[in-house]
Amino acid sequence: MADVAAVEAPKGRRALARRCRRITDSGWFSGTVFAVILANAGVLGLETYAGVAARWHDQLSVVEHGFLTVFAAEITLRALAHADRPGEFFRDPWNLFDLAVVVLAVLPITRENATALRLMRLARVLRAARFLPQLRIIIVAVGKSLPGTISFLVVGTLLLYVYAMVGWVFFADDDPEHYGSIGRAALTLFLLMTLDGLGDAVRAGLEISRWSIVYFASYVLLASFVLVNLLIGVVIKSLEEAHRSEASRELSTATAPRDDATLLRERIAAARAALDDLEEGLAVHERDTHRSADAARSEAAPRHA
Repeated sequence: MADVAAVEAPKGRRALARRCRRITDSGWFSGTVFAVILANAGVLGLETYAGVAARWHDQLSVVEHGFLTVFAAEITLRALAHADRPGEFFRDPWNLFDLAVVVLAVLPITRENATALRLMRLARVLRAARFLPQLRIIIVAVGKSLPGTISFLVVGTLLLYVYAMVGWVFFADDDPEHYGSIGRAALTLFLLMTLDGLGDAVRAGLEISRWSIVYFASYVLLASFVLVNLLIGVVIKSLEEAHRSEASRELSTATAPRDDATLLRERIAAARAALDDLEEGLAVHERDTHRSADAARSEAAPRHA
């Protein structure tokens, strides 16, 4: 009996996973969840109006519990759809994000902290990316670009620090408002990185020394052109990697193992298609044979005559 139970349990899980996958893979399910996410975003926006929040507090609270119930049911269905292979559920980052959003929203430590609860509710809006492939690719690209962005920030900070020290050495006495300390100089140069107020800064520097043009020109060249273009290159590379990752994900989903019934139906369809091709070929062969026989008979008839 134990062996029978051990065999029947996996079959039961496979059947449950198939039924749940039919639901989660359907278009109406994705459309419904996406609509609920948009409705949740709308309710969050309404709650920013003090009058609406005070007047409809009880109703909004009921709606909030309804949203949480829907999201909990959704993540439960997605988990049950992987009942036959639970490891794949936790290997998907989107599943982990959805699970974290739902679980953290019901924890006492979160519900007692209004700010944390608002952030958790706001995180649900980001779940819309799951149903928008292009937005999902952009989010993945941002995540992949983080290591390169951190390197860019380190190099940019070093460049900013060196030029701030040089500016403090040469301009602190004549322009203490902008270069009186390392902090003021760094803030000034950070604003110049956007080329905002560059003309005024260059004119003020030229009044101090004509060699200041070398200082500003080299800084703008390195900070505004070289570093920014490097950052753009990092983002573009990450976007390409995200596109490839999404394409491979779709391919793996398309080639994922299917249930026995689906494979059997596909084999039957392939066998029927092969039989149809054979019947068509046989019909063509018989037609050609009849034509050859008719032609032979028509040629033999005059000779007999």
